[in-house]
Amino acid sequence: MSTLTANARSGAPADAAAHTNGSPHAAATKKAADLLPDATLVKWLRDMFLIREFENRTAQAYQQAKIGGFCHLYIGQEALAVGTIAALEPDDPIVTAYRDHGHALARGMSPEACMAEMFGKSGGCAKGKGGSMHMFDKPHWLFGGHGIVGAQTPLGTGLAFAAKYEVEVLGHAVEGGPAKKKVSLAYLGDGALNQGALHEAMNLAGLYSLPVIYIVENNGYSMGTAIERGTTMAHDLRKKADAYGIRGEIIDGLDVVDLYNDFKPVVDWCREEQAPAFVDLKTYRYLGHSMSDPQKYRTKEEVEQYKAKDSIDRLASQLMDTSGPRAKANGGRPVLTEQAFMELQAEVKAAVARSLEFAESSPVPEASELYSDVFLNPMKNLSPMGEYVHGAKNPLL
Repeated sequence: MSTLTANARSGAPADAAAHTNGSPHAAATKKAADLLPDATLVKWLRDMFLIREFENRTAQAYQQAKIGGFCHLYIGQEALAVGTIAALEPDDPIVTAYRDHGHALARGMSPEACMAEMFGKSGGCAKGKGGSMHMFDKPHWLFGGHGIVGAQTPLGTGLAFAAKYEVEVLGHAVEGGPAKKKVSLAYLGDGALNQGALHEAMNLAGLYSLPVIYIVENNGYSMGTAIERGTTMAHDLRKKADAYGIRGEIIDGLDVVDLYNDFKPVVDWCREEQAPAFVDLKTYRYLGHSMSDPQKYRTKEEVEQYKAKDSIDRLASQLMDTSGPRAKANGGRPVLTEQAFMELQAEVKAAVARSLEFAESSPVPEASELYSDVFLNPMKNLSPMGEYVHGAKNPLL
C-alpha cells in the first residue's frame, strides 16, 4: 500500500500549487471547486435539475403503466452522482447498482436513450433489453447498472485491474493508444455492505493495490431497514475499509460543491498512487426505495427536514448570491441571475419532454433482438432456437 500523502490527508488537491502561481499560501487555501470556472458550476446545477425532472417524469410514466418492472428513483441524491462524476476523467470507468438513472445522465447519456430504455424500447441505451436497472453507455465508460445487490463491486474492481494492467504490463491501451492511470468508481447502496462479493472485491483491491473507489451511497436505509439495524459500525463505516488496508473517508453528499472539494483529492490520490479507497458518502432519498415502497419506516418530518437542505436549491442560491466570493470576483454580479435560472429550468423541462416523446414513438424491439449482443464471440450453433449475432449500434450512443 502507498503512504497517504499530506495533501490527501488535508483534502488539498495535490496539484493546487500548479494552479496558484506556485504560492504555498494560495495552495493551502484554494479548494478544488475554487479552481473551476463559473460555467462548470452552472452545468452541475443543470445536471442535477435534469436528473430531478427526469425522475419526476419517470414516476408519472410508471404510474401510467408506460414503464414496467422495478423502478428506483434518485430524487434527493442528485448531488452525489454529479459531484463524484465531475471529479473523474471522461474515460475513467464507472459501474453502479440499480438506482442508476442519475449516474447515466450525469455521465452524459442522452435523456432520449435513457427514457427509451425505461420504456423498454429499441431506441434505449440497451435497445430495450435492460430497462430501469441496467443503464449502459460504453462511449461514456459507464459499464452498467446492476440488479443483484453488491454484484457490481467485483466488476468495478476488475475495471481497475484492467486499467492498471494496461499501464504496468501491456504498456498500451487495449483499444489502442498509450496506457494511462485511471480510477474506477464502484457505487453501492448501504444495503450491499454485508454482501460477500463486496468483501471479496475489497480484499483483492487491498491485496493488489487497485485504483478503485467504493462509494457507499448511504441514504440511511437499506430498502426499509435503518442502516444501524443491518450492519456493524454503522456510525463509522471506515472500519470496513480498515480491515482490508484501504483508505477510508466519510463525506457529506448533500452539498455538491463541498462534496467535490472533499472527493476530488481522493480521486487524485487514488490515480497517482494507484491504490483503492472506500467512501461513506452521506445522502438522502426523498422517495421510497422503489415505486412500490409505502415508506412506513420513516416519518414525513424526517423527509421534510432533508428537503429543507435540498442540494439543487442550495447550489442555485450559491450561484445567485450577490455577496458570495464568486460574485465579488465578478464585480458584484452573481454567477446566475434568477431569469437565467428560470430559462435553465425551462430548457431542461423541454429536453425531458422530448425524451418522453422519443420513448413513446420508438419501436418495440423485435423478438430476434433476444439473440443480439449477448456474447462477444458467439459460438456456432450455440443455441438450438436461434443464432447469436451482433446487433446494430445505437446511434444515440
